[in-house]
Amino acid sequence: MTTPGQPRWITDTDPGHSEWYVERFRTMAAQGADLFGEARLIDAMVGRSARILDAGCGPGRVGGYLHSVGHEVVGVDVDPILIEAATADYPGPDWQVHDLAALDLRDDDGGRRTFDAIVCAGNVLAFVAPDTESLVLNRLDEHLVDDGFVVVGFHVEKLPVEQFDAALAQTALRLDLRLSTWDVKPWHDDAEFAVSILRHA
Repeated sequence: MTTPGQPRWITDTDPGHSEWYVERFRTMAAQGADLFGEARLIDAMVGRSARILDAGCGPGRVGGYLHSVGHEVVGVDVDPILIEAATADYPGPDWQVHDLAALDLRDDDGGRRTFDAIVCAGNVLAFVAPDTESLVLNRLDEHLVDDGFVVVGFHVEKLPVEQFDAALAQTALRLDLRLSTWDVKPWHDDAEFAVSILRHA
């Protein structure tokens, strides 16, 4: 297990990784794999026609599903190759290239865009630059309506829960509920995965 301060999964310097990642999920989709478990949980937690931000959206599977069931979805990712794939495979959401550490989404009138729910799936917090987890969480919080929530999922081997919780303590968000899977299995100390539901403190 990594410890605070250690480098984590670094893939942005690996040539061809983004293309491999896109094709991996296209192949899984063609084989009939269930790619939408995270999205179904979010859909169950919001009202109809909710505004949802898919933060670190990758090639679009989560936001694409949420759009298909009637939600207004914005998806952002720092990797333009992944955004291009999301646009091609899941037309409909507003896919944009952004760095989560500098996220500042604006409406046409210049006001900050806010969302009923923000989903950060696929180990996104384990991919951000070391020691920027609290910065990213604060940027997400700035885009959340007062009664909204953020859901963050990651493998604890890639981002220790203690490190995540230390970053969370530096924000105005609080842990509302922690699960060990996206299909709502209870949290336990030996869990390999963490799904954390966050709300305003």
